[in-house]
Order: sequence, then C-alpha cells, then structure tokens
Amino acid sequence: MEPRSRTSPRSSPPAPAEVVLAARGITKSYEIGERRLEILHGVDLELHAGELLALVGSSGAGKSTLLHCLGLLDRPDRGTVELLGVSGWDVPLVERARVRNAQVGFVFQFYHLLPELTALENVLLPAMIGESRLTFTGKKKEHRERGAALLERFGLAERMTHRPSQLSGGERQRVAMARALYLDPPLLLADEPTGNLDSATGAAVLELLLEEQRRRRLSMILVTHDEKIAQKCERVVSMKDGRIVGGG
Repeated sequence: MEPRSRTSPRSSPPAPAEVVLAARGITKSYEIGERRLEILHGVDLELHAGELLALVGSSGAGKSTLLHCLGLLDRPDRGTVELLGVSGWDVPLVERARVRNAQVGFVFQFYHLLPELTALENVLLPAMIGESRLTFTGKKKEHRERGAALLERFGLAERMTHRPSQLSGGERQRVAMARALYLDPPLLLADEPTGNLDSATGAAVLELLLEEQRRRRLSMILVTHDEKIAQKCERVVSMKDGRIVGGG
C-alpha cells in the first residue's frame, strides 16, 4: 500500500487590521458673503491600525478641510467620523474634546505653539488640558521629566526653556511633534508638516516624524502635495476638487 500523501494545512489569511478611523459621506461648505463655497463632496475614507497614509492633491483640493473634519476640529455639514468605534461628531462637546485630546495628535504646517510658553510647557499642554489642575500639579515632576526626555530625543535638550520666538522653524516643528506625541495617541494627523521649512530641515523633520510613526506603530495621515514624500507612505490617496479620486 502506498503511503498517503501528506498535505500541509491551508494557512488562514491574515486578519484585517482594525479600523482606527472611518469617515463616511463627509461634505463641507463655507459661507463667504452671499456665496456658498462647496469644499468636500461625500468623502469616504478608512485608516487602519498602524497604517501610514499619504493624502495628496493640489492646493484647494480639500485635504486640510478633510483633515480638520477627521480630527474633530471642524464639523462636517453631513457624514460621520468614527474614531476607534466612537462616532466623534455625535458625542457631547466635552466628550468630543476629551476624545480629541487623548486620541488624536496634530502636527500643523505653522506649528501653532503658544508664544508665552517655553518649549517644554508647550509639549505638556495636552496633559494640562486633559487633567484637572490638582492632578496635573501632583504629577508635575513626572510630566516634566517625561516631556524633557521627549525633547531630548528630538535633539532639543538645550532648548527646553526657550520660547517659540527663540527657536528656528525646524526646532518649532520638533516641539510641535513632541506635543502631538506626548499622550501617545493612536492617531496622528500631519498637515504639510515640512511645508514651512527649507528642504534640508524639512527632510530631517520628516524622517524623525516617520521614525516615530514606525516605532510607535501609529496610525497616521500625512497631508502633502509632494509626490516624493507621499511615496514614503504605505498607501497614497489622491484628492481633487473635494473628492477622493484614487487610492481610497
């Protein structure tokens, strides 16, 4: 009798990654005088756990407007945004602010640092906002040590007590990145983070940002008009005239 042939068990396909962010039917318009300007036209988008997604398109395509809707900064006219299963625009204002502060890190082109605060104090802002004054005061030493370690990692050990006006553009953006990452959010939204920097500084800042995304396994949307930057990402989604036209 011939021996039975052995067959290897069929391997199961990998489970799909968790959906961290899901947008459905997002529309957005603005009133300018008597004119209504339509910006977004029914945008659908998903972002999975640990995914690095580039959102590309020319100026005026609606990229930044969409990012603001996804990050619960700007309410869409219609549509839903779910962040880790929470329908962000359906929860009360206070809860939405809590979700945004704890779950979403923002990096903007123009930094948005508070000029009266030092670099370290700017980094600690998410904790200052998210905790009561009593809780934050009780943990202040721990917070300062953690914030200082993050700034040191970003090459700013000697700049912690400097205010934004005393920092270069690249240094300001690194402070903004440290602030966005301080609470270790699962989602990072970066809107043209190198757009206000010279090419050499921008390249260094971008590499640092992408290194943190990989190290932390962050789910990240990177808005850019630069195809070379977009090609560093795992998935590229193109926008035109307020619509997804490719890669979505």
